[in-house]
Amino acid sequence: MLLHGFPDSSYVWRRQLPTLVDAGLRVIAPDLRGFGESDRPPEVEDYALGRSVRDVLAVLDALEVERALVVGHDFGAVVAWLVAVSAPERVERLVAMSVGHPNALRQRTIEQREKGWYQLLFQFDGAEQLLMRNDWELFREVLHGAGDLDRYIADLSRPGALAAGLAWYRANLAPARELEERPPVPAVVAPTLGLWSSGDRYLAEDGMLRSAEHVSGPWRYERIEGASHWLQLDQPEQVNALLVEFFG
Repeated sequence: MLLHGFPDSSYVWRRQLPTLVDAGLRVIAPDLRGFGESDRPPEVEDYALGRSVRDVLAVLDALEVERALVVGHDFGAVVAWLVAVSAPERVERLVAMSVGHPNALRQRTIEQREKGWYQLLFQFDGAEQLLMRNDWELFREVLHGAGDLDRYIADLSRPGALAAGLAWYRANLAPARELEERPPVPAVVAPTLGLWSSGDRYLAEDGMLRSAEHVSGPWRYERIEGASHWLQLDQPEQVNALLVEFFG
């Protein structure tokens, strides 16, 4: 099960799918709610992480998959962590790309707050207009030309698509929500592989490194050199080799 993040869709996994299938695995790569060809619910609350966790489990149920190898990137990694702790019996192995365990992210360093400045921008009414202005000039600057930029702009230009993407941040990362007392997330019992890329402009390495403290099962960490936040696109051969090895 491959779970993408913002502003991607299942298309971001196109360089992993053939390798994983050739390795004998059945691969499921859904468009998470609000992205790609998925529905775009109208309310911000519809994008709370718990709802996407239930979406993932519903997909596994519909396809009669009892246990899955789960891979998540960006927001998809957060969903993957939460699936692993809320339904440990359904996750055989977990791969978290770029984003560490939720508990490790609670203590945000100055470096992480600086890297995550755009998350505050996304909270404001009118952020959609700012990002789209002058042929998506600000959006292009936020992404630094990385990822599938032209495809993102085409996808997010559809009615309601950009608002749906930003709703992930507004539902889960609003400053008022950060101040709330949240119970700690349980440790992950499944064998877990953490991947982080040296050129990530949005996530600091510290969050992934400290995730080791929140995995009670076997933990492994690999740093991918020479890749942006989209390590599966920039270093597909290395990422694919790690996935196939980890999945046995």
